[in-house]
Amino acid sequence: MDKETRAETRARRAACSEFVNGDGLVQPADWLATIGADVEPDVYGDGGVVTDLEQHVADLLGKPAAVFLPSGTMAQGAMLRVHADRRTSRTVLWHPACHLENHEAQAHARLHALIGRPVGELDRLITLADLDEVAEPVAALLLELPQRDLGGQQPSWDELAAQAGWARDRGAAVHLDGARLWEASAGYDRSPAEISALFDTVYVSFYKGIGALPGCCVAGSATDIAQVREWRRRLGGTLFGMWPNAASALALLPERLAEMPARLRHARAIAAGLAATDGVRVVPDPPQTPMMHLLFQVSADRFTDNARRLAEESGIWTWAEPSPTGDPSVVRCELSVGRATCRLTPAVIADTLAALAR
Repeated sequence: MDKETRAETRARRAACSEFVNGDGLVQPADWLATIGADVEPDVYGDGGVVTDLEQHVADLLGKPAAVFLPSGTMAQGAMLRVHADRRTSRTVLWHPACHLENHEAQAHARLHALIGRPVGELDRLITLADLDEVAEPVAALLLELPQRDLGGQQPSWDELAAQAGWARDRGAAVHLDGARLWEASAGYDRSPAEISALFDTVYVSFYKGIGALPGCCVAGSATDIAQVREWRRRLGGTLFGMWPNAASALALLPERLAEMPARLRHARAIAAGLAATDGVRVVPDPPQTPMMHLLFQVSADRFTDNARRLAEESGIWTWAEPSPTGDPSVVRCELSVGRATCRLTPAVIADTLAALAR
């Protein structure tokens, strides 16, 4: 989109009263309100609400320690470097759709001299059989839960445990890209600590499903986290005051985490409501977590026109534009079930999504 089109899109979205995806339109004032009025500030990441958040996350994930960082790109690269530095290999195994591989300008290689090796196929989850094909020494195995680019799919619990065991048997660390661990917890019907117990280190995000200001934590052993804390400083992530973002996360985590089971039920109700809808397919069906991908049997131009018409005539915001697939007559959208989604009944959402495919 050019600048004029983006401005028109923002204005159209702001005029809507209902939102299908996530938490909907959140204004800066809404985020600022999550900080609270009686927050104790930190100084360069030390003390105050930052320390409180780190302890809370460590307890929540069942790990000895956690450290708060401003971004996942910084957090995961530093964490994987720590794992590689104490091993003979610098190879990290991950899914072909891994965020570090595809969305971080190769920071893992340029900053940390890590070698990313995709395992398995792009259109399915990693399997134990895929890992068995790897012969070289490995520093770490990175697993993403849920797998965002597969619509929030995740392996069976037994398969997940077997993959973690495969890595440990070879002396490799097991690291969780848990940007959406909160959603994965609902999908497995297990606590974040139960899931984290399979992993040496865990990364979690606060601005996605939780809806807080940007920021994240990495949790693990005290030794590992102490090293990540040093890398945070080297990489410029130890800001003078990190308290606004940490306070936002600490305030929202308990209530938003508690909502995840209900969000999953709503996601499955939406998928059930779409079963008889022509032109819309849910992946995976039924959803395994409070998110899914939607495949629309329609061209990108027609989808965009339909979405614009819905926004202008019905006041319902869906997506500005879809993502392409290998078929020009099929487009894809990601539906993350958030507070705005839950305000709409499955029937209303089904009718809305059907209108996008007309």
